[in-house]
Amino acid sequence: MTTSTGHRPRRGQGGNLVWLAAPALVFFVGFAVIPVVGVFALSFTTWDGIGEIQFSGLTSWRAVLTDPGLPHAIWVTFLVMVASWAVQTPLSILLGTFLAGPQRYRALLSVVYFIPLLLSSAAIAIAYKALLDPNFGLGAGLGIAFLSQDWLGRPGLAFGLVIFVVSWQFIPFHSLIYQGGVRQIPRSMYEAAQLDGAGRVRQFFNVTLPQLKHTVITSSTLMVVGSLTFFDLIFVLTEGGPGDATRVLALDMYKRGFQANLMGPASVIAVTLVLVGLVLALLLRRLGGRDAGESQLEGV
Repeated sequence: MTTSTGHRPRRGQGGNLVWLAAPALVFFVGFAVIPVVGVFALSFTTWDGIGEIQFSGLTSWRAVLTDPGLPHAIWVTFLVMVASWAVQTPLSILLGTFLAGPQRYRALLSVVYFIPLLLSSAAIAIAYKALLDPNFGLGAGLGIAFLSQDWLGRPGLAFGLVIFVVSWQFIPFHSLIYQGGVRQIPRSMYEAAQLDGAGRVRQFFNVTLPQLKHTVITSSTLMVVGSLTFFDLIFVLTEGGPGDATRVLALDMYKRGFQANLMGPASVIAVTLVLVGLVLALLLRRLGGRDAGESQLEGV
């Protein structure tokens, strides 16, 4: 058998590749597969996190699925997912396209824009919570009435603040993905568009966006699946409030497991999040076609 370049693979090369992949496989099994299996097993038990684990069948599943607060938590999680995607995607595409330009100063801007992603989510939440305090925050200090609102005391404002802070933190990461995707678009396509009389706006919509199809799918998958795990930022910023306005499934899982000591129901929610994430990832991959993953690897 010969490779695409016409050379026969060396004897033993396949074995070397297996050994190179073995450490990653061991880490994946140890830190992903085994914990998921363990959580799935815990969902059929009754455990307070300290005492003896007792098998209880479908008791935890029935308790969670019949909980009247579960539909609301699912709805809030869905709203956070859709709203964060709707805000992050267009801004990330525009910022990534801008940063892909040849100007030297854009390299410095790329570093500056990436700083929010390097900060802890808990630290970001504490900072915004202090800045937007209606009594001692930025609005009170500068005398700006708009910033002096009770951002964390009104459901609509609290939800909007969560989306803003999440987008502020993660747009740099997705901008970096789009920046790499734009730089892989052949220059000849833009030159052909210029010959046809297309300006920058038409080039963006007719050349850049179509060529970023698979990049959008990959970025959207990371956004959607990542939104299911938002916990630390929301916990520190709003603790799920006011009321249950920002109580997402991940936060609900924490409160059941570590505040109410109900590890069984918490494990049920954890398993649900894993299954929903897998389904969404597979659906988004099908939207991008079979070569979505390969195209993204080449783009980044």
